[in-house]
Amino acid sequence: MRAEGQAHIDRIAAALALVRKSLDWESALRRLDELDARVQDPTLWDDPKQAQAITQEQKRLETAINTVREIEAEKNDAVEFIEMGEAEGDDDVANEGYASLEKLADRADADKVQALLSGEADGNDTYLEIHAGAGGTESQDWAEMLLRMYARWAERRGFKVETVEYQAGEQAGIKSATLLIKGENAYGYAKTESGVHRLVRISPYDSSARRHTSFSSVWVYPVIDEDFEIEINESDLKIDTYRASGAGGQHVNTTDSAVRITHQPTGIVVASQNDRSQHKNRATAMSMLKARLFEREMAEREAAAGTEYESKTDIGWGHQIRSYVLQPYQMVKDLRTGVTSTSPDDVLDGALDQYISAALAQKVTGETVDVEDVE
Repeated sequence: MRAEGQAHIDRIAAALALVRKSLDWESALRRLDELDARVQDPTLWDDPKQAQAITQEQKRLETAINTVREIEAEKNDAVEFIEMGEAEGDDDVANEGYASLEKLADRADADKVQALLSGEADGNDTYLEIHAGAGGTESQDWAEMLLRMYARWAERRGFKVETVEYQAGEQAGIKSATLLIKGENAYGYAKTESGVHRLVRISPYDSSARRHTSFSSVWVYPVIDEDFEIEINESDLKIDTYRASGAGGQHVNTTDSAVRITHQPTGIVVASQNDRSQHKNRATAMSMLKARLFEREMAEREAAAGTEYESKTDIGWGHQIRSYVLQPYQMVKDLRTGVTSTSPDDVLDGALDQYISAALAQKVTGETVDVEDVE
């Protein structure tokens, strides 16, 4: 067998091994048998909420297990096809087998990420907050670049993107913004981006053309529904109303329709200005607060279980997970993955999926995701 074929087989084996480890394969098989038996019990639907949870878990496990088995079977068929073609000296048959292996390796990598998105809220829609760090216009411009890149990345994946909150900078860029990203596994894909993001570039706002380092923070947390019970004491809340900024029409910009809620015990602050109605903005902000508190609870449970990974640590300005360098001639390099392009959007689109896969794998294997440093 040619080296390229063995490389495809190795990719497939590595992907399937990671999925098996993440599922705890033998335990998953036993658990699926238990769930299959419970689904056959006619009394299961006496408790609809519990029945729904059981059927969802059964479907998730069944899909993951069947995917592994299908890929393994197709790999064996392709190898057999190659061996038959090479034994008979039929290059067309062998080449068809190699092409099948390559497609199967790509599928295994994609299905690996899907299988790893098995967290409690990974399948949910997500909020994504961006805040400019210290540095004035330079950091605010970087925050707006991140906002645009995440919005375009989400749209390219077929997600729906809504702007919930937007605070423009004084001269350029943004002080903060919140996106609502809707789509299957939106939170699972985006959650590894929580952290501080750094950009090194020759500043277009510096007349001396000096190099500047800018920081912006990103916080990702899932949209939750009524099935998740989060108790909030109204006396713990500080609620402010203010005039919305940016585009939105005469009514939005001339009335105090925007709402900001501060949860005083935790210091969590959320805001919404997307709607003309203050009442609707308050409801949205409360939904965001519940989501932030739920995400905080998940992080605490993961920490207690010893299963948290880098992106779930507290986000402080010293916790940096992503770095960019804007090089001469407008070349942009993502230092996490080495992806380089003339377009920041292309860098994110090409690098983010690579890093998501690596970060999710880190949770299973304990291997670290290296970030190159910049002097």
